[in-house]
Amino acid sequence: MSDSMNSVWRNPVHLLAFGFGSGLAPKAPGTAGTAVAVLIYLLLPAMPWPLYLAFLITVFSLGVWVCGKTAEDLGVHDHGGIVWDEFVGYWITMFMAPVGWVWVILGFVLFRLFDILKPWPVKWVDEQVKGGLGIMLDDVLAGAMAVLYMLVVQFLFL
Repeated sequence: MSDSMNSVWRNPVHLLAFGFGSGLAPKAPGTAGTAVAVLIYLLLPAMPWPLYLAFLITVFSLGVWVCGKTAEDLGVHDHGGIVWDEFVGYWITMFMAPVGWVWVILGFVLFRLFDILKPWPVKWVDEQVKGGLGIMLDDVLAGAMAVLYMLVVQFLFL
């Protein structure tokens, strides 16, 4: 393992950016990171929406700094192993989602779909916005698109 990858285990900032090591998965680190985000989501206490929104703002703000610093340290703008953005994108997807496994799984699938396919404006942001904000913002938009789809499904089927 390279020195920069060893830093994931030694540097707490890199450890967060790499999703507690999930970003080191040899294949599909973004999917691995999102899977860990699901586990953390399931461990979160139930929160009223204003508190959950404050949580999202906090983890997003932390992510801008953590991802930007890690990218700078590694010398790679958006290293594939940086998955804190996937954590936040999934947690955004689950904003105001109904309780239940169907929604947890649907959120996972929709978020990964939008994150991988990068429809406009996700792709534009991914290509144009640099630094920690750029790393975070495309996943925020993918999460926002996924939550909108979840709301439509919820409206149509509940």
